[in-house]
Amino acid sequence: MSQKAEDKDHQANYFSEYIRARVRTIPDWPVDGVQFRDITPLLQNPATFRRLVDCFVHRYYEKDFDALACIDARGFIIGGALAYELSTSLVPVRKRGKLPFDTVSESYELEYGTAEVELHKDAISKGDKVLLLDDLIATGGTMLAASS
Repeated sequence: MSQKAEDKDHQANYFSEYIRARVRTIPDWPVDGVQFRDITPLLQNPATFRRLVDCFVHRYYEKDFDALACIDARGFIIGGALAYELSTSLVPVRKRGKLPFDTVSESYELEYGTAEVELHKDAISKGDKVLLLDDLIATGGTMLAASS
């Protein structure tokens, strides 16, 4: 591995640990057995939020994509700032019943039940390359549904 690659890898690990250390875990919420990952501490500190957004910007600024799709609702917080910094369009992926226009939807499994996400039918076009963003990945169900 080259020195430049090693430096980049070290920096990515540093920021990952920095961010991870500032995510609060709340046991048994919203139901028993679930370990809820609370990102509000990341948002409460401006320097931490800046580092979080910068991590994503540096990771994706040279990537080729047409839109940034963000998952309801915490993904919107990071996604709005990221879409702005990357000068790309923002596609909201919402919980069922929250969008006013014609939608497409997909169901998925949660740790504690099922849910459904939707996006506007005209939000992306066939062949578009879409970067999909959520705040965290627990079971991956929301991300898989949104990618469908």
